[in-house]
Formats: sequence, structure tokens, C-alpha cells
Amino acid sequence: MSKHLFIIRHAKSDWSFEVSDVDRPLNARGFDNAPEMAQRLIQHGEPPQLLVSSPAKRALTTAQIFAERLHTAVRDIRIDPRVYEALPGTLLDIINEVDNRYDRVALFGHNPGVTLLANVLSDENIANIPTCGIAHIVFEDIQDWAFVSGGLGRLAWFNSPKG
Repeated sequence: MSKHLFIIRHAKSDWSFEVSDVDRPLNARGFDNAPEMAQRLIQHGEPPQLLVSSPAKRALTTAQIFAERLHTAVRDIRIDPRVYEALPGTLLDIINEVDNRYDRVALFGHNPGVTLLANVLSDENIANIPTCGIAHIVFEDIQDWAFVSGGLGRLAWFNSPKG
């Protein structure tokens, strides 16, 4: 048995008007990219069973669009305030706390944290997870999220709206 982590950066946000960072919404491109990327995730098979999101509007909206495509109840998205502006150590704490009944988890967050996390967990060198990009990290032979740590994952695939 293995654990699968889908690290997803929020879709493109709208900077056309003044709003607090946490309240920044998606722009039109973000609303186009999120369902497309959710569909790509589905096409890879074995979609996430649990969605964990930053409370920031752009991340939570992205997670909600994915939930709808994945036929997951939006109310079941786990909102964790620690994801907002988190660096890899905090994100890893969140991952280590996931209930082991879930083998496939999607984490919706922000840069630079999500890119750094993908690199730390998989020993890869992804320069940047772009908006709505997905890094699928597999932890072979790990059955307990508490044991997930740096270098133990393998990048199974990486995809973004531009490729």
C-alpha cells in the first residue's frame, strides 16, 4: 500500500481591484483552468479522497471546483488556516496529521510553499508549480501519513494548464 499526495497550487487570481490578499478571487483564466486541471487529475485515475485547502478565497474556490468535478461534497473540504502562507515544515505537519483511512489527499495552497514542498518530499527540482499546477507525489510502502517526510516521495507526474 502507498500514500498519494496531490500538491495543487490555486488557480490564477484576479489582481484587477484592491482586496485583501486572503480575499483575492480567481480571474477568468483561473475559472477556466481549474475544471480542466480537475479533469486531468481524474484521467490519471484514483483521484483524491480528501481535499485540504487554505482558507484564502482563490485556493478554496479552486478546491471547490475540483470537488465538484471529483463528485466530492464541497462541505467535506477540510479548510486548514495553517496552509495559507505556509512553508514546507508547516505543510508537512498538516500532511502528517491526515487520518490514515485516506490514501489519496489533495492539498490546495500557495507558492512558494507548494513548490518547495514538492521538491522536499520528492528530491526533485521543480522550478515553479504554476497556478493550477499539480504535482503528484507517491510514497511507496508508507501506510501512515505520520511517516511521510523529506526525500521519501517520488514524483509520479507533474502537470499544469500550459502543459
